[in-house]
Amino acid sequence: QVPLVQSGGGWVQPGGSLRLSCVVTEEAYNSAAMAWFRQSPGKEREFVAAIRWIGGRTNYADSVKGRFTISRDNAKNTVWLQMDNLKPEDTGVYYCASGPYIRVSSADYSYWGQGTQVTVSS
Repeated sequence: QVPLVQSGGGWVQPGGSLRLSCVVTEEAYNSAAMAWFRQSPGKEREFVAAIRWIGGRTNYADSVKGRFTISRDNAKNTVWLQMDNLKPEDTGVYYCASGPYIRVSSADYSYWGQGTQVTVSS
């Protein structure tokens, strides 16, 4: 069973919005934090946003602050990434991840979703 199941993504023009979803399956239930990362061709996977299941504390990369919002529904074991005012540089494959702490390094996360493509272009 895939521990994290993603949906959403696609193509949007600059200034548009997209919403990504990530459902946590039983294998990853005990993780305390959820995060979104993204990766563009030829680049390292980079941190986007993270949230704790308990308390809802969040952390954002500077590049997305004020434009992206991470949220969660504990009852549905689901995390969302609402992306507004998208820019071409937001293009990439987006991954959700779960781990014990809010960290910006991908190495600190134990489970990963399958990835979903986000393309921002005119």
